Amino acid sequence: MPELPEVEVVRAGLERHVLGARVLGVDVLHPRPVRRDPRGPEGFAAALVGRTLTEARRRGKYLWLALDDGDALLAHLGMSGQLLVQPDGAEPERHLRVRMRLEGAAEGRHLHFVDQRMFGGLMVSAGGAKLPPEIAHIGRDPLDPLFDLDDVARRVRSRTVAIKRQLLDQNLVSGIGNIYADEALWRTRVHGERPGDRLTRAQVVELFGHARDVMTDALAQGGTSFDALYVNVNGESGYFDRSLHAYGREGEPCDRCARPIRRVAFMNRSSFFCPGCQPVPRRRSAPR
Repeated sequence: MPELPEVEVVRAGLERHVLGARVLGVDVLHPRPVRRDPRGPEGFAAALVGRTLTEARRRGKYLWLALDDGDALLAHLGMSGQLLVQPDGAEPERHLRVRMRLEGAAEGRHLHFVDQRMFGGLMVSAGGAKLPPEIAHIGRDPLDPLFDLDDVARRVRSRTVAIKRQLLDQNLVSGIGNIYADEALWRTRVHGERPGDRLTRAQVVELFGHARDVMTDALAQGGTSFDALYVNVNGESGYFDRSLHAYGREGEPCDRCARPIRRVAFMNRSSFFCPGCQPVPRRRSAPR
């Protein structure tokens, strides 16, 4: 799944290529990607035609294009979604779901939403140009200048919930997905199952500092790509996977202590950690 750095790469690409463009027409080729829009496919298209794209913004893994009437085109890429800027006459992608014809884009004349697995989606958010109300509950991410580390650290340490689950709680902090959670935990030498209330404030501050750093590093390299599904608006994949220390490295030696990296099941996914640098926390003693 595209995570915060990948979504930010796409947002920046849209900012470069489509701002100032006017939507001439919209073709919804499959209804599922616009299933969350109460207007339905026809109403979704009608709400966009004639509108000008004025800003490209993001919160966590959501991104949106502000429209000149105060509404917004809100997007979530899901597992395999792609927003691609294509020139006139380009061959349609195999999994093209929504096509927008643009006038005045810096490069290209079409904006394509491509989604193989169709877990992602688009909708027009009424009044959502600054912040779509549908995602107002989502916490800020560590790259956001207004991210309140003191408040987040206090909330983390007040809970008995395992720290990795807290890192993935989008109401607490947005944008940290499975890959970057494992990498930040490895850098902090903390096991993902350690309860939040058994971390010191210094450890929590260090952990979120590493989360910010690892995502900044990934952003500089175009994101993390393990297959052909994540690409930027120009079709290029990220390559930060070459720099990972934990995620996806089961059985390989830890870059710090040389112990083999382990993989365990986690919330229908996987967690990767070093058993030497990130010891499994002891269970709490049963109350007498």
